[in-house]
Amino acid sequence: MDAKKRVNLFYRYILMIASVFILIGFVILPLTADEEQFFVLVSLIIGFIILLVLIYHMFENYVRPIRASINVTNELVKGNYNARTYVKPYGEAQQLSNAINVLARNLQEMTIQEKMQGSQWKTVLNNMESGLMLIDERGYVHLINRKFIGMFGKKSVDYIGYLYYDVLEDTTIHKVVQETFLYEEKMNGNIVKTIKKEKHYIEVVGAPVINDVKDLKGAVLVFHDITDLKRVEEMRKDFVANVSHELKTPITSIRGFAETLLDDESPDEEVRKQFLTIILKESTRLQSLVHDLLELSKIEKEEMKLNTKLINVDEWLKNSLTLIEQQTQEKSLQFIQEIQPNIHLHGDPDRLQQVLLNLMYNAINYTGSKGTVFLRIKELNNKIEIQVEDTGIGIPKEATQRIFERFYRVDRARSRNTGGTGLGLAIVKHIVEAHQGNISVTSEEGKGSCFTVKIPKKW
Repeated sequence: MDAKKRVNLFYRYILMIASVFILIGFVILPLTADEEQFFVLVSLIIGFIILLVLIYHMFENYVRPIRASINVTNELVKGNYNARTYVKPYGEAQQLSNAINVLARNLQEMTIQEKMQGSQWKTVLNNMESGLMLIDERGYVHLINRKFIGMFGKKSVDYIGYLYYDVLEDTTIHKVVQETFLYEEKMNGNIVKTIKKEKHYIEVVGAPVINDVKDLKGAVLVFHDITDLKRVEEMRKDFVANVSHELKTPITSIRGFAETLLDDESPDEEVRKQFLTIILKESTRLQSLVHDLLELSKIEKEEMKLNTKLINVDEWLKNSLTLIEQQTQEKSLQFIQEIQPNIHLHGDPDRLQQVLLNLMYNAINYTGSKGTVFLRIKELNNKIEIQVEDTGIGIPKEATQRIFERFYRVDRARSRNTGGTGLGLAIVKHIVEAHQGNISVTSEEGKGSCFTVKIPKKW
């Protein structure tokens, strides 16, 4: 009730009381003597004034505060916790107004806290690395987070309020939910989803929601993306298989030829020399493999430290170019250098030399006689670009994304003949990345390959 209505009500009360006193005057005055009528009239007026004062006092101190309290209470019921009532300086109305205002403040603080907590929980849930779904005891979805939507698509309104088996088609998820409700224990399963055209492996974990009196109130489903773990596991399996295969071949050869020499009491000198040469070659390859494995293990460790210094590229290339020219001459290859002079960069000279020689030896080994290998070094946008190109056998398009994997070979037989261990490019990639750089390859089968390394001058 607004102020105007309250004033009108007060005037109405006054008009009613005035009417009563006038009626009393009309009734009593004719019944009294003339000399007493004056005193009766004065008494009625005084009584009317006193009653007006009492009514005003009651209206101001009780009626108005109570009505104001009712209005504030109605606002609180509507959720408006900012509403406050006028507090009288004394009396019971003061206590009522104070109590209502304290209640309003407490409700307002509770609402603020709930909003803050709700916002915090929402932030936590939406920034989880795993998808989340909350289901009640009837199977209806009550909550999902942003990661879940990223995994399964659609919008939150397409899930919340629906039965889980109507919005999730995978039967493995249905089984996890059903077993979670049935056994009231944590259950898990695995599904495969295609997310952004890539296959993802997702672990589904269901946990029951149980209240204080041990009643089942629902279940929480957590969806962990374990794709990276699967890839690491596959890489580990491939690594073990490849190492076993790579070690098996030279060891078998060494053992076989050694046993042949021991069993043959008087071997032909030429055969003996041939067998010993093979044993030496295989043991050398075995030594190279072990060396590269140790080198790769050392490079992959996070604590690997580079011996960084300022490198003058012209000085740094001298020894490497001598070795490269010797290799190209032995194989009758044309070696073309396009090196920009006066280039400097910060890096580990020994590690970068390892990168250069590895790429150049690959180019030489996979280029036929009379072919050409190129070495280009130039400064480009505060980076040093090293390009190693050849006119060799090239790399199939489907293999260019995998050649930096450990032990991956396009042609295993050809790689063994060239003395490769299958670890060289993996080592190169780790050294380049340790220098905050990157390496890429372009190739056309039968026409040659071009490896490009880009390293910041300063990092």
